[in-house]
Amino acid sequence: MRPLDVAVIAAYCAAVVVFGLVLAGRQRDASDYFLGHRGLPWWALMLSIVATETSALTVISIPGIAARADLTFLQLAFGYLAGRIGVAAFLLPGYFEGTQDTAYQRLERRFGRGARRAASGIFLVTRALADCVRIFATAIPLAIITHWSLAAGILAIGIVTVIYTWAGGLRAVVWVDVIQLGVYLLGGIATLIVALHLAGGVGALARAWDAGKLVTLDFRPSFRVLYTFWGGVLGGALIAGASHGTDHLIVQRLLAARGLKDAQRALIGSGVFIIAQFSLFLLVGTSLWLAGADRPGMRSDAIYPTFVITQLPAGLAGLVVAGILAAAMSSHASAVNSLASASTHDFYAPLTGRQDSAHLLWVGRWLTLFWTAVLVAGAMAFRDQNTPVVQLALSVASVTYGSLLGTYLLGGLWTRARQRDVIVAIVASVLIMTPIVLGAVIPQFPAAWRWLPGLAWPWYVPLGTAVTVAVGILSSMVGRDGQTGGQAAPAA
Repeated sequence: MRPLDVAVIAAYCAAVVVFGLVLAGRQRDASDYFLGHRGLPWWALMLSIVATETSALTVISIPGIAARADLTFLQLAFGYLAGRIGVAAFLLPGYFEGTQDTAYQRLERRFGRGARRAASGIFLVTRALADCVRIFATAIPLAIITHWSLAAGILAIGIVTVIYTWAGGLRAVVWVDVIQLGVYLLGGIATLIVALHLAGGVGALARAWDAGKLVTLDFRPSFRVLYTFWGGVLGGALIAGASHGTDHLIVQRLLAARGLKDAQRALIGSGVFIIAQFSLFLLVGTSLWLAGADRPGMRSDAIYPTFVITQLPAGLAGLVVAGILAAAMSSHASAVNSLASASTHDFYAPLTGRQDSAHLLWVGRWLTLFWTAVLVAGAMAFRDQNTPVVQLALSVASVTYGSLLGTYLLGGLWTRARQRDVIVAIVASVLIMTPIVLGAVIPQFPAAWRWLPGLAWPWYVPLGTAVTVAVGILSSMVGRDGQTGGQAAPAA
């Protein structure tokens, strides 16, 4: 890579770390470290949500999907917005009843402490698996730039991220996310302009239209076609309901808002922003196809970063690559912080009886180191597959997203459900969904355990949710003792 690009990348990464730590201020207790002292503005949280949930996956993978296919991936974003609206209306109010440190405290009020720990444990597994993929995704452009192996890139990302996360806490992560979002959007716009220029101007889009590359809506009623309107709206809505209503990675940000109204603004606003962002990067992929950037034998995830370092002007290419890497690392930092938060508040504090906030801050920082090591080790397992990383990450998360969302639905809609029923439903859903999902994305997964081959991944969460609700209802009808289990207050 050109010396100017390398200098820009180094200077930018250093500046972002310094900026994040300065804005973070001194971390006085666990509330500061994990929730930004519940005082972050809604617009910053909105942008942080967008950067956290997409980051490197959007930047490097979605253009590759459009370059190889069309724009039908955008249908998921419509479902994402619908799901966010539902979460804002029905789930968020419950999170602001009293003081909550994690997404799963409300389940303790409805069912009991065992249900809270079960849901939090599911979150830890889901988030760890999904962010192993995120680290792997980030290592792809790093390997292209530096010619390192993927393993070396994964290790480097983990080391840099743990230093930043350990010191800065959630407030630093959120403010850095705001910066990263602007940078990688600028990079996407710059790439779109350059690629269209190389393809012959905006008029070249007529070729894309003739080739079917601009198809956005697919109304076929199919469970096997990857991206259809029905799978996008229903599957996308339930994915968003699970990821933004029950996943502590996002709920942690909403709890850091100044109140319910701010949290709702941040959540719904992020849904609108996601549609615009997906549209941009899908069009980037179409423009890369028009410019001939999709070469035989190239991974789809490598199309965008390869074009950036070979076709963008010196300096601008470095800034775009820095934005990809830094955005991905800030997203990884968010995951590590949320994993440490759930481990501290849902497991360590209740099991030890220690509630001193300064002590929990110390514990949270050590757990940050632990989870970084877990994610780096797990990322190594995904190196030998060719599934687009955005599809891989969402597929892996779908192993447990349905069980989490189904738990909240049981709590709010089925008054007969008890703590035992919820735990049985969670276990059943995970056992059924694991071979369906992992069998589709891990080549080494035993063939005998690959259930429902060919099922499109947007249907994973609806299936997991349905299984959880059905098993919970059936379990509640067995061994009734006249109790509904838990308090009258609904969980959803």
